[in-house]
Amino acid sequence: MFRSDSDATAALLARIADALERLAPPGTAAVDTEGADAFVWHAAPPRLASVPRVNRVEMALLRGIDRVRDQLHENTWRFAKGLPANNALLWGARGMGKSSLVKAVHAQVNCSREIGMEPLKLIEIHREDIESLPALMAILRADRHRFVIFCDDLSFDSDDTSYKSLKAVLEGGIEGRPDNVLFYATSNRRHLMPRDMVDNERATAINPGEAVEEKVSLSDRFGLWLGFHKCSQDEYLDMVFGYAAHLDLACDADTLRREALEWATTRGARSGRTAWQFIQDLAGRLGKRIDGGG
Repeated sequence: MFRSDSDATAALLARIADALERLAPPGTAAVDTEGADAFVWHAAPPRLASVPRVNRVEMALLRGIDRVRDQLHENTWRFAKGLPANNALLWGARGMGKSSLVKAVHAQVNCSREIGMEPLKLIEIHREDIESLPALMAILRADRHRFVIFCDDLSFDSDDTSYKSLKAVLEGGIEGRPDNVLFYATSNRRHLMPRDMVDNERATAINPGEAVEEKVSLSDRFGLWLGFHKCSQDEYLDMVFGYAAHLDLACDADTLRREALEWATTRGARSGRTAWQFIQDLAGRLGKRIDGGG
C-alpha cells in the first residue's frame, strides 16, 4: 500500500513539473554576434537573425542633410571607440533619409575603424517588439561587441503604454542601459506622440503641466535630437543629379531636371525618397539595372 501511494505521489509530482515547464517562458537561445555586422531582433521566440546584406545607400549619396549627417557620424564614431555617446532621435519630414542615414553611418564607421577596433553591430528592433527591449539588452550586456539598436518609425498612440517601459530601459532601472549599447530611433514626431494627444492632455488634465510632461518626457531620454526638414527644389534636384551620376544614367541634364520636377509635382512632395523613386523609374526606362535602395 505504501509503495502504491508513493508511486502515485511521484507520478503526480512529475505531471506538475511537466505542466510548470510548459508554462515557463522559453529560454533565450545563445546568440552568435560574430558572423555578421547586422541583425534583426525577433521577440518570440527571442533570437537575433543575422542580415547578410543590409539594404543601404552610400553616405555620399545622402544630400541636403550634411549637418545631421556629421553629428550622427561623430556620435556613432565616439561610441564605437568606447567613448561616451548619446541615444539619438532622428525626427522630421518623411522620406528625408532618417533610416538611410543610420544604416549609412553604421557602414561608414565600420569601413573606417582603426586597428584593434571591433566592428560595430547594428540591430533592428520592430516597433511592435519594443516591450522586449529589456530581454535584448540583457543578452547584449555581456557581449564584447558594441551595438546600436535601431527602431524605425517609432511612435506611440493615445492608448499605448509601452512608451513607459522604453523610458525605463533607456535611462532608468536599477541596471541602466548597458555601456555597450546605444539606441537610435527615427520618427515623424518630435515627441513620439501625436500632437492632438499632447494638446488633449494639456486641455483636460487636472494638472496639465504634469500630464504633458509624462507624455513628452520619453523624447528627453534621447540626448541627441536630429531634425530633418522638407527639402528645397535645389536640394531635391541635387539628390536626383547625384543619384544619376553615381549610377551612370545617360540622360540630358535639361531633360533630367524637367522630368524630376514633374515627378515631384505629381506626388506633391520633394524628398530623398521621391528622388530615388524617380531614379528607379528613369533607370527602368533606360534599361539600366541598379543595386541597392533608398
